[in-house]
Amino acid sequence: MMGYLASHLSNFAVVFHRKPYWHIQFSSLHMEKVNRIRKWGSLVGCLGVIFLFVFLLADSSEKTPLRRLLSSKRNVRESNHNVKLITSHDEQVVVNNGLVRVILSRPDGHVLGIQYNGIDNLLDTEHEEYDRGYLDVVWNEPGKLGVFQRIRGTTFKVITANKDQVELSFTSTWNSSLRGRVPFNIDKRYIFQRNVSGYYFYAIFERLEGWPQVEVDQIRIVYKLHQDKFRFMAISDSMQRIMPSAKDRAKGQPLAYPEAVLLTNTSNPKLRGEVDDKYQYSLENKDNNVHGWISEDDPAVGFWMITPSNEFRTSGPNKQDLTSHVGPTNLNMFVSTHYAGKEVGMKFEEGEPWKKVFGPSFIYFNKVSEGDDPLTLWSDAKVKMLNEVNSWPYNFIQSEDYPTSDQRGSVTGQLVVRDRYIHEKLMWAQFAYIGLAAPGEAGSWQRESKGYQFWTQADKEGYFEIKNVHPGDYNLYAWVPGFIGDYKANTTITITAGGKVELGILRYGPPRQGPTLWEIGIPDRTAAEFYVPNPYATLLNSLYTTTTSDNFRQYGLWERYSDIYRNQDLIYTVNASDYSKDWFFAHVNRRVSNRTYEATTWQINFELETVDTNGNYTLQLALASATDAELQVRFNDALAYPPHFSTGVIGGDNAIARHGIHGLYWLYNIDVASNLLQVGKNIIYLRQSRSLSQFQGVMYDYLRLEAPPEN
Repeated sequence: MMGYLASHLSNFAVVFHRKPYWHIQFSSLHMEKVNRIRKWGSLVGCLGVIFLFVFLLADSSEKTPLRRLLSSKRNVRESNHNVKLITSHDEQVVVNNGLVRVILSRPDGHVLGIQYNGIDNLLDTEHEEYDRGYLDVVWNEPGKLGVFQRIRGTTFKVITANKDQVELSFTSTWNSSLRGRVPFNIDKRYIFQRNVSGYYFYAIFERLEGWPQVEVDQIRIVYKLHQDKFRFMAISDSMQRIMPSAKDRAKGQPLAYPEAVLLTNTSNPKLRGEVDDKYQYSLENKDNNVHGWISEDDPAVGFWMITPSNEFRTSGPNKQDLTSHVGPTNLNMFVSTHYAGKEVGMKFEEGEPWKKVFGPSFIYFNKVSEGDDPLTLWSDAKVKMLNEVNSWPYNFIQSEDYPTSDQRGSVTGQLVVRDRYIHEKLMWAQFAYIGLAAPGEAGSWQRESKGYQFWTQADKEGYFEIKNVHPGDYNLYAWVPGFIGDYKANTTITITAGGKVELGILRYGPPRQGPTLWEIGIPDRTAAEFYVPNPYATLLNSLYTTTTSDNFRQYGLWERYSDIYRNQDLIYTVNASDYSKDWFFAHVNRRVSNRTYEATTWQINFELETVDTNGNYTLQLALASATDAELQVRFNDALAYPPHFSTGVIGGDNAIARHGIHGLYWLYNIDVASNLLQVGKNIIYLRQSRSLSQFQGVMYDYLRLEAPPEN
């Protein structure tokens, strides 16, 4: 965790330089108060000056401003409160630690109210009580439609209650008479601590032997915040903005994908004409450690979801998922099929036992003094996130299913790369992603969803350390930026409590048959290096108009292909074309009419001075995404039937429609018989043959043609 987090600390810089839009919004909120103060301020001005003068004399040795002194004294008083558990009546439980007061339903375990900094409820009281803060699951019996279910506890229990900590349990127990409910025992836990401005949440899911088959596509926690207070959302240093309201979305124009809406009638005129889509704010797991909202009150408060570890999330560090979105809604996605499809959902066989702890996550609240810059709340939330990361694993969790630091182990080693067609010597696996996951085939980690995964990022010399690993059996996996394919260590690695496994030097030989004749793209598992077009001027999200690196998050880019390639499909000429300008980021269908699309065939033109007939050539074809697609490959014959190669129907990650630059990774090593090639001009035809909708297609990661192996 810390390895790859450290490599991305630039995403969590605490330096802020952009604030004009925010400043305008919040300044307007102060004006009425400022005018009132001016009316009576002169009457007490003299008295105030005298008081301040005397105060400063009494504290002349202090350099701290008056406001900070008062604030620090107030914080000292607040921090003296013990944690108090109050069972107000049979249907509610209240916990108050002096900083935060939380009301939960009993025995359901839903969060009904959060009182903080004088605000009666940070949650939206327009929603029903069960629809404000909750855990939910989307599941189905095999072959049946999915079911959305909020998890309601049926048994309430106090695990710990003292002046320093309260831990509460709300348990839902399954039996065969409850066939309409997801077949798990689920224990929802809340932890409140003294002097902590927030609380922790985790959930223990368990299946017993003999229980029925089930598929689970989503497990998450949801908070729906006060609509009149929380309008500013912060996902990262670059993804921050005033957001439309839920009513703004409801009055907007639905677009081609259900979650996308064109804002046509908004309470904030500056947002009119923009597109809002919750998938525009997704992040990869490795970057999804803190996100949340800032209120429009003065003084402002922040509501943050902090995830110190991704060990319980599914499909590895590069899996993308939702964060916060219009509502205002704050999420923590524990399991989902977003940007991957059903193949990463959890599937349990008849009678299969299983147990897993999701979390803990930290729900954090912070505040500023009146008149202070509200954006400092984001800075503070990042600092708090790093503190929580450094405190992982926690030592205060009462469940025996959550191992403490002394009950975990670690793995160290160095990964090097051997590719003699690039360099005769071994090369360091610079900044490789290296992880432990359930035993399986090379690359299986990105489709694995039941177990824990522990990832880090190697340094520039390929050295790595994976810390705080649960005891158990794992395979070690890796992928190296700049090289295709997946690495898997040959042996099963057993982690024991307190154990340290030293693996020494590990050698990865990426897929390779012969020397490179040409290549297109960069092998980094994304399509980010290819041409991402400018979006339609009428379908913008202004958050992504100032930089080009996030242009792929704009709505409707799939339609731009039909505008750019009106009369013929993409043709790329090796040694003449530039993939950053001439290779469209997604191989999509062409629009024929408003609801009709046709398949497209791309061409790669290249020259061969000779053709070696003593062996096969190889086309290395790496895909960054696939959605209900079939990619057919033909060599020098556009009509060859059957095609010389076909992927078959693959993919369900929806990354094209959901503004992702990648989904799941696919790699194909395609043998090319020498008689399919010729001296002089050659053409490779890439046809995405399925054309029922605009969202079917693939994104390429990297293509390379290799000559036959050298002796």
